[in-house]
Amino acid sequence: MNLKHIYLSIILIVILFLSSCISSVNKEAAKKTVVPTHKNYMVVAYVAGYRDFDFTTIDVSGITHINYAFANIRDGEAIFDTTKIDGKRLTPKDIEALNSLKSKNPNLKVLVSVGGWSWSKGFSDAALTEKSRLKFAKSCAVFVDKYKLDGIDLDWEYPNQIGAGNTHRQEDVHNFTLMLKAVREQLDLLAEKNKNDKHYLLAIATGADENYVKNTELGEIHKYIDFLNIMTYDFYNGLHKTTGHHSNFKPSAQPEFDMNSVLNAVDMHVNAGFPVEKINLGIPFYGRIWKGVKTDGKQILFQKAETVGMGIDYTDFYKDINANGFKRYWDDSAKAPYLWNADEKTFISYEDEESIQYKIEYLKTRGLAGVMFWEYSGDNDKALLNSVVKNL
Repeated sequence: MNLKHIYLSIILIVILFLSSCISSVNKEAAKKTVVPTHKNYMVVAYVAGYRDFDFTTIDVSGITHINYAFANIRDGEAIFDTTKIDGKRLTPKDIEALNSLKSKNPNLKVLVSVGGWSWSKGFSDAALTEKSRLKFAKSCAVFVDKYKLDGIDLDWEYPNQIGAGNTHRQEDVHNFTLMLKAVREQLDLLAEKNKNDKHYLLAIATGADENYVKNTELGEIHKYIDFLNIMTYDFYNGLHKTTGHHSNFKPSAQPEFDMNSVLNAVDMHVNAGFPVEKINLGIPFYGRIWKGVKTDGKQILFQKAETVGMGIDYTDFYKDINANGFKRYWDDSAKAPYLWNADEKTFISYEDEESIQYKIEYLKTRGLAGVMFWEYSGDNDKALLNSVVKNL
């Protein structure tokens, strides 16, 4: 081999070595490159069975789950109660109507929510002993099977708290965890019995304040449920004769008056040990209205009023806001809107498209599962729902 051939061989070896190095660098770069993926966010719609509207008309194109509210607890079992709410009796025919929506959205999941503010009275007794928990859990499985549901949602308002005059005990704190474990086991047994390879869903609605977190075992509960829906609304509500935000994203610039915020609620759940990826953020499709607000006109937030903050559907006030004498204001520190009618001294705290955008951007960044809203008929023109779906 002459000198020329030796040089060519050396050059070839160098080229192959460099090629190998470049290839390795490219592979490492590829590993570090984040490929954007589409996340299937949850959109959980509560539907009030006591509202008088045609459930078959619900637009489920952007909804993943429907929680029908409510079933009651009688003699320790989940049942359809015969008691009327607002003049309407809840009926299994409502579930048939909701299940029919799967023809429009085959991936839709339909659950029934047990409890709620008025019907949480039976939870403490049902959760009290191993025998009572098993009885309740079996009734949940029977309920799911009988009405061809995809799962069940427990809305206990609230463990070890009086709520709407409810029976409550210190034992509720741990018994709630045991109750959820029992329900999970019975739902799994139902799937085995039906041999349908179906995973029946178990979810809960949770309070957004410190008292709820202190009176539950969120670090244990997550083992038994598929997701939870934080009720991040009603921070100022029908118990308060003071105006305030009822679903503010961030704390206000006047923290001495703030009762809560979305950021605080999520942080408390996560710090208590609940996985962030199983949390849905609650969005209200209604406002809170105060009348006879005592103000000099300069300060409107956190002022005394003649009435408490009563609920009012979004669809009942958002149209023709200016024509009705209201002016929209924006609290930039809280990222929350409110309406003020100076002539009538009336204040409305509510959700709108702008405040929703901030919440959705946050849940994406924070890694939450999605959103929940209460409740569908409060926004029958779908202004808020469309905003949720668009931003997700």
